[in-house]
Amino acid sequence: MIAKDWSLFDLNKYIKFILVLPITLLQTSCMVGPNFHSPVPPKVKKFTEKTLPAKTVSTPGAGGQAQKFLADKDIPLLWWELYHSPELNQLIRMGLSNSPNLAAASAALREAQENLKVQIGNSMWPAIDATQSVQRQRYAGVQIGLPTDSQTFNLVYTYFNLSYTLDVFGGARRQIEALKAQVDYQQFQVMAAYLTLTSNIVTTSVAMASFQAQINATLDLIKAEQGLLNILNKQYRLGAVSRENVLTQETLLQQTKATLPPLQKSLSQAKHTLTTLVGTFPEVSLPVIHLDSLHLPTELPISLPSNLVRQRPDVRAAEALLHQACAQIGVATANLFPQFTINANEGWLNTSFANLFTKRHEVWALTGQVVQPLFHGGALMAQRRSAVAAYQQTAAQYRQTVLQAFQNVADVLTGIEVDARTLQAQIRAENAARAALNLTSKQYRLGGVSYINLLNAQQQYQQTRITRIQAQALRYSDTAALFQALGGGWWHKPWCVKECL
Repeated sequence: MIAKDWSLFDLNKYIKFILVLPITLLQTSCMVGPNFHSPVPPKVKKFTEKTLPAKTVSTPGAGGQAQKFLADKDIPLLWWELYHSPELNQLIRMGLSNSPNLAAASAALREAQENLKVQIGNSMWPAIDATQSVQRQRYAGVQIGLPTDSQTFNLVYTYFNLSYTLDVFGGARRQIEALKAQVDYQQFQVMAAYLTLTSNIVTTSVAMASFQAQINATLDLIKAEQGLLNILNKQYRLGAVSRENVLTQETLLQQTKATLPPLQKSLSQAKHTLTTLVGTFPEVSLPVIHLDSLHLPTELPISLPSNLVRQRPDVRAAEALLHQACAQIGVATANLFPQFTINANEGWLNTSFANLFTKRHEVWALTGQVVQPLFHGGALMAQRRSAVAAYQQTAAQYRQTVLQAFQNVADVLTGIEVDARTLQAQIRAENAARAALNLTSKQYRLGGVSYINLLNAQQQYQQTRITRIQAQALRYSDTAALFQALGGGWWHKPWCVKECL
């Protein structure tokens, strides 16, 4: 009986109206405010003032290979695997799995995505709610002008409410556009966190390997200087050398030993940094990487300068903020125009549940409302001017980000070319110092040179060996810096379609 009397025909009309209305309005309404267009890439033909050589110089020895600059080669996603280090690969896997910074960036992205869904649901579709009300009341007849006794009765009210604000001037759609840009921003923040994490793990691992190699070199020097001191003590007891020579060698030995604690401190601090990067605590043992076990990538992909702004996560994030600021101008502009709202109610009212859902007990109301801002003390225009100023500020920040990106690439490219020449000179200097020390040591034992000559040869060899290790490590770390400066190949991720670039 209830099903027969229920106003299904009217409800179906409402449902069709609800579904068709948003689509119809989107087709007929406009969107005030500027439409965003990606900034034109800077017209730059090369990264540095001077043209880079086709490849760097090469030198025999670990880390001395020539590196070719290839303009037509893309950056691999797992670029760190070019170092051919299983230990380094393991550390990066640990970091990607455990890093709190990466987890926080991913959570911020999910938050932005859900906020976008909230805005779409609230502004692009009607809000429909159902209400069930049961009320018992008593009133006197004199309240309505009738000389009757007081009456007690029930009121049962069931109704549906529909409310929809028409997006005639596009304010809601501009707000959705802004939130989509916020999603893009957070997505590129995830990529930036990913790139920063992997790059920092590589450079910190190289730093640890460098400190350990310098410690090993210092220990070798201490051993050699201790051996020479033992010889001098024997010669002193035989009267062959003076006490001054023994004390001078003792001084050199202690000076060399004094360089060891700072290196050990730097190694410990680098290890603590690395444990933080991989998301664990300093007490945990990490894989050990030896400097000479690292392979220097010999083919370096160099992007076209015009592509850099599409590859760098920080530049893409700055562009997303610019898009968001542009959309906010549209939101502020739409607030100057009328707001149209439709409210509809349909339900049933009776004194009991019996026969509630019948045509005779049906009630409904349909309301249309237009609100036109007339006077707000200049607040709405000020709000729009504020949005325009915010856009101009973001545009300036975007340009600054682009300039810094090109500076970063130029610095790294220059550094890589200089690093190769520096290592070449340091290896040659170390070889010469080693040969001079061996020759001077033989001559000293034969009495051909003074102890001062031997002392100078020792000091030169110590200095050249340490600086060679530092120059070798710099080639590895600056290569990682280049991959980071060029964007790190994030666009090869499975979720990234061609539109990423």
